[in-house]
Amino acid sequence: MLFFLAQKRLRELKSRISAQSKKNFVLERDVRYLDSRIALLIANRMALDEKQEVESTFEDTDSSEGTFPDDRKMQQYGNLFFLLQTEPRHIAVLCRLVSLTEIDTLLQTVMFTLYGNQYESREEHLLLTMFQSVLSAQFETTLDFNSLLRANTPVSRMMTTYTRRGPGQSYLKSVLSERINNLIEHKELNLEINPLKVYQQMIKKIEEDTNSLPQGLPRAVTPDVAAANTDVQAMIAPRIKMLMEIANSFLNTIIESIDQVPYGIRWICKQIRSLTKRKYPDANEFAICSLIGGFFFLRFVNPAIVTPQAYMLIEGIPGTHPRRTLTLIAKMLQNLANKPSYAKEEYMSMLNPFVENNKQRINKFLMDLCEVGDFYESLEMDQYMALSKKDLVLNITLNEIYNTHALLIQHEEVLAPSEKSHLHILLDDIGPAPPQVPRKENKTIELPLFSRWETPIRDLASALMSDSSVTQYDILYMETKSIFVQLIRSIPRISEQKQIDLPTIAETAATTKDATLVRKGIKVKEMLRELEEVQIMDREDGYRLMTEEVAQELAHLGNLREKITEEIRSLEAVYKTICDHNNYLRSQLDSYKAYLQNVRQQTSTDLTSTSVVKVGDKEKKPAKMKVLGPYKFSYAQLERDGIIVESNVPDNRRQNIYFNITSPIPGTFIIALHYKGRDAAILEMDLKLDDLLEKQQDNVMSLDLEYVQLNVPKILQLLNKTFAKRKTDTSDAWGKLCLPICVHYPING
Repeated sequence: MLFFLAQKRLRELKSRISAQSKKNFVLERDVRYLDSRIALLIANRMALDEKQEVESTFEDTDSSEGTFPDDRKMQQYGNLFFLLQTEPRHIAVLCRLVSLTEIDTLLQTVMFTLYGNQYESREEHLLLTMFQSVLSAQFETTLDFNSLLRANTPVSRMMTTYTRRGPGQSYLKSVLSERINNLIEHKELNLEINPLKVYQQMIKKIEEDTNSLPQGLPRAVTPDVAAANTDVQAMIAPRIKMLMEIANSFLNTIIESIDQVPYGIRWICKQIRSLTKRKYPDANEFAICSLIGGFFFLRFVNPAIVTPQAYMLIEGIPGTHPRRTLTLIAKMLQNLANKPSYAKEEYMSMLNPFVENNKQRINKFLMDLCEVGDFYESLEMDQYMALSKKDLVLNITLNEIYNTHALLIQHEEVLAPSEKSHLHILLDDIGPAPPQVPRKENKTIELPLFSRWETPIRDLASALMSDSSVTQYDILYMETKSIFVQLIRSIPRISEQKQIDLPTIAETAATTKDATLVRKGIKVKEMLRELEEVQIMDREDGYRLMTEEVAQELAHLGNLREKITEEIRSLEAVYKTICDHNNYLRSQLDSYKAYLQNVRQQTSTDLTSTSVVKVGDKEKKPAKMKVLGPYKFSYAQLERDGIIVESNVPDNRRQNIYFNITSPIPGTFIIALHYKGRDAAILEMDLKLDDLLEKQQDNVMSLDLEYVQLNVPKILQLLNKTFAKRKTDTSDAWGKLCLPICVHYPING
């Protein structure tokens, strides 16, 4: 029973890790998005709809809102996503076509939904097949060898995202965490070797110790002068020695952990080596290793060394000196993996002995990373089995479905130019992509996956297996053996028996209380019967051949209990790391939320009549803010200044037209068109400063007031001149809101 519970715990852990990895990816994307939006807010440049978009980012999904696709649409999307999952070439091409602004959303769907079960071999192998296609295309289209896999492209973003999945995080935690924690304990250990920084630190220290400026040592010097200073040289020399010792310890740890590197990352390294040899046959080992190292160190290991808190390898943020040391270590490892260039940072050349002494070691390590087997045979088997399954389900959000659909439609001519292609047929059937739904309505649904084109087993066997001698019964035999191994590993009392009795195992599984085991037990009994009918196996000899192969497979798998216990221990640490990282990201979002709330409160305080102002130790409530205006402008004046650019007002009536402009609250203006002799305005328009600025930013140069068209930049200039005269009053809310914006958006009259 304990054994069965352990297996259940293992399955749950894998499922949770996959789900949590996706949540973290979404949070990381939200943090990047809010970084850019907060920057706009600080600059007072955020348009009104952008503010609303930022606020909606914090909204949680409400399962009571929104609607599901109808049954027909669900079936069509199930067909589409089954095709996308099982034929990775479509996604591979799409990833190369989308822009950098679109890639993150697509990667969320691909890495954490379409192939989100990170511990399920079929999905992992399909994802790697997609990578092979993407990398092949990248090698074909890149003309300059030196720029391969180094530029910030959708492909490089894909590779980085792949390393952030559960297995990659587990490796980083187990290999780097202890080493980094040992280093950051020495908070006062300063290993800076940039001569200019060392010189500046030295001057500062002398000033602090003597309370005076140092004699004969100017405060500002060039890097060359700093490097020539004997005191600076004396400080740097022992630091270089210590840095090389620390870097060597990191390198030793990484090299010794080669067996812990996740299979997928090693397989990608293998593809990089293979493609380099085919595309660039003259490339030497050093050139090949520089590409492999660019992926393994630049995209995978070094980011975790430079920002270990973001990868939850440490608690908190490292101090200034340890953080700088970690950056230098990462630079050293990168120089070791690539051809070092010291043009921008000449001082790094002092660490070149580390590169020279370890070049052969690192090249051997990078080549050894590539020594892993392929998975094509097992993938073919997995793909065959997937067609027979009726329980393939994708947990996917509505916006993931609609966004993927929209991208496919957008690039359909490239992805599916032939009208007879399966992808083209499915997209035509589904029709246009629905718009994205609001965040609150973005439900997660269970999308059943199945093929619209159920391939007969004979055709599938010939399609999947390159060996023409493989028959449908060979496939049936392999699947039967696989199910028996799964059953033995899942039922404790069977796994503890010395003798393997296949019919007994099938019957035991079929009569358990576990629904999954019952289905497998019933299925494998029928498969045994079918194999016996075609005389591939014989009941009389106790199914000897399959029994022996099952026993060999179990022996190969080793002691299951120990492996499961060890794997649970490892995955629990991974899950904790991922959850910690989730908490870290949420704390960042909470900080943004608090910031935005403060801004809203400040704006509210500025705009209400009961804002509190401290005077000494007392508080008083200022008077209600006065409405600014109205300010009167004649038709002729606005026409002369180029503000009116088009008009429907008859010439003989224009002299009787005038405009009143009022600002009832900061950032809001009312433009009223009046006719002399009438008390009421002919027309009033409520304008927001945000809207006007957004029009200007989008190059929308005219504002329609029904009777006249106004020039947007010039009306902004008029508002600035008219209302910004209060700018000297720093407590004035309009000045706070408007003037910085007008500075950031210079208005050319």
